[in-house]
Amino acid sequence: MNFEEHAAKPLLRAAGIAVPDSGLARTADEAAEIARKIGPCVVKAQVPTGKRGKAGGIALAASPEDAAGEAARILGMEIAGFPVRSVLVEAQVPIAKELYAAVLNDSDTKGPLLLFSAEGGMDIEEIAANHPDALVRLPIDIRAGLSRERLEDAVPAIDGVDRAALLDVLAKLYEAYASNDAELMEINPLIVIESGDVVALDCKFTLDDSAVCRHEELAGSGTPDKLTELEQRGQEIGFKYIELDGNVGVLSNGAGLTMTTMDAISHYGGEPANFLEIGGNAFTLGKQALEVVLDNPRVESLLINFCGAIARTDVMTGGVLEAWDEVDPKVPVFWAISGTGEDEARAMLKDKLGVEPYPTMDDAVKAAVEAVR
Repeated sequence: MNFEEHAAKPLLRAAGIAVPDSGLARTADEAAEIARKIGPCVVKAQVPTGKRGKAGGIALAASPEDAAGEAARILGMEIAGFPVRSVLVEAQVPIAKELYAAVLNDSDTKGPLLLFSAEGGMDIEEIAANHPDALVRLPIDIRAGLSRERLEDAVPAIDGVDRAALLDVLAKLYEAYASNDAELMEINPLIVIESGDVVALDCKFTLDDSAVCRHEELAGSGTPDKLTELEQRGQEIGFKYIELDGNVGVLSNGAGLTMTTMDAISHYGGEPANFLEIGGNAFTLGKQALEVVLDNPRVESLLINFCGAIARTDVMTGGVLEAWDEVDPKVPVFWAISGTGEDEARAMLKDKLGVEPYPTMDDAVKAAVEAVR
């Protein structure tokens, strides 16, 4: 779950990181009222995505009248598909230096990763490409946390920056990441002002979806992912369905097996059209699962991959076959079945459709990919 800037910055403030004075406005008049209280300000579109400045969603305002005018212009804009319904009116802060800092989940190290650069104010991709030597990557053992000693060893001294103050902010950033079960906690730019204080001018926060149950109050201020029509249908049924850009439909059981199936499709030169893990619901929700996958007009072949352990493959196969005639798939379908109940499942498949599952998942994947070429 992503959070807009106005909802993310209080988490930094709670961790002891300085942020500018601000207020949230949903009308031009509200923006002017906030500007009267805080003086020269920045008017920022509130959407759960980056590159707001490049889209014209961030503007300086010297007076309440300017703030009202910029708010009127920005409200109603659409940025990366998100309509702007509110703006953050934030006090202008004199910038002596811009830095970059983030803590994120790292797939390579299987744990948190601190990223820091003395070059801020640009996308991390630009920093990595243009200033690779300035990018610090510090893997963190989540069991041990982030010690001051490791920070001191990893983060170099920077001219004009109070090193103790900077290290303190980086330590607090990790605390905010860990205490809020974040997938990402990013400050860009993290600025140094003329007094030497370190201030967060922006914040991007993504909450781990699996942790929403532990942060119900916090989740209430988040912005759920924008769903496609099919994703919305899947959610209403109770599926975890994610629509992708490919043309090989996927129906599988278990999140790990489904991801492996998608990876195999990509490995053999295809593109998966979706993620859909059905598991033990295959028997009762087989019809709905088939319909959600096949109602995607991009799907040109369907790969059904069942692997039985606790969930039996014959039960899952039976649930799908029960709905087969009613759904009546119009694309070629390729099966891979292994594990508990596979003999019974294979017999059911041959009796109902007159086909055999492929010997291995790889064989089925290659056939499904070849079918759409």
